[in-house]
Amino acid sequence: MVHQTLYAADTVPHRLALWHRGLGRRARLILYGVGGIVLLVLLWQLASILFAPKRKPPPAPPVKVARAVKKDVPVTQNTIGTVVSPAMVQVTAQVGGKILAANFREGDIVHKGDVLFQIDPAPYQAVLSQAQGQLARDQATLANARLDLGRYQTLAKQNAISMQQLATQAAAVKSDEGVVVSDQANVEAARINLNWTRITSPIDGKTGAIFIQPGNVVTASAASAQPLVTITQIQPMKVSFFLPQNGLAQIQNQYNKKALIAVIPMAGAPGGSEKAPVDFVSNVVSQSTGTIELRADFPNADMRLVPGQTVTVQAVVNAIPGATLVPRDAVNLGPENSFVLVVGKDGKAHSKTVKVLNDDGVNDAIQGDIKPGDMVVTDGQLRVTSGQPVRVTKGKATPKKSDTAQ
Repeated sequence: MVHQTLYAADTVPHRLALWHRGLGRRARLILYGVGGIVLLVLLWQLASILFAPKRKPPPAPPVKVARAVKKDVPVTQNTIGTVVSPAMVQVTAQVGGKILAANFREGDIVHKGDVLFQIDPAPYQAVLSQAQGQLARDQATLANARLDLGRYQTLAKQNAISMQQLATQAAAVKSDEGVVVSDQANVEAARINLNWTRITSPIDGKTGAIFIQPGNVVTASAASAQPLVTITQIQPMKVSFFLPQNGLAQIQNQYNKKALIAVIPMAGAPGGSEKAPVDFVSNVVSQSTGTIELRADFPNADMRLVPGQTVTVQAVVNAIPGATLVPRDAVNLGPENSFVLVVGKDGKAHSKTVKVLNDDGVNDAIQGDIKPGDMVVTDGQLRVTSGQPVRVTKGKATPKKSDTAQ
């Protein structure tokens, strides 16, 4: 068996040689050509790997930065407030008669003492003249009675008349004096009614619509008297708002320090807002809402505030002294905490974990490994990972000033 196996192995090269001799010259050339091409391809790929140029690293992503600053930061609470007029008066007629004229136009600004309406004064002037005439007649009667009393007193000293006559004349003088006093009161009442025909403004304010136009007759009955016009005080103007009772301690502390400020964002106002100190804190907490009412007086010099208007109020209820302040866009929310990307001197962005102490919608007061002067990334964070080089573009700025910054 071994002898036969060796014999079969020895015959393989012999068979290949016979096959090789059996191929034609052309076939051998094609075979050699294909083998050469395969070898060249392998050599080309090897050379490409060995001598390929190194890939350039991707360019540093562009970012915008801002500088962290140290600043005292006011802590605010946002709520909704209602504009309330300090005084709103319905002007009514105190005497009846025909309205002759209205000395203002609807919506005018009037001042205390300005004549608004004129009621026909003729009947009241006549009553005054009659009362004055009655007073003059009774004063003359009193003067005559006093002269008679003087004569009676002289005669009584001479025992020319009885004491009864003297007493009677003295009583007559007293009666006439009472009549004169009554007449004087009638004259004063008639004069008051005459003055009331000129209806004047009791306050400074803005007039509303005229409810009863000139030409109509008004009555002075309190039960049926209809207002002629309503006047609303608009300078100053109060703003009423409510804050949760859980911040009552801070509210009272700031109020006692005269540091409780109400801010109303308002387009067109100087600085974009109106500010006023809170001058009223209610003495009771609403059981239904758990809030307490506060009020602030605004000068309302430009008359932007209108009674009944709803406004947004920012109440400064606390302050963080020496806080590190960065733009709100620089603070990013991570899966577990907030962080800020800081561009170091090496040109790389480094992630720093921070805690937000206050957010006013523009800037954030933060606590963490951020120092004033550090450059924080405000735009382009999505393209950056911690430790990656970055390219700072134009737009570097410090935190913007918020409406409540003092």
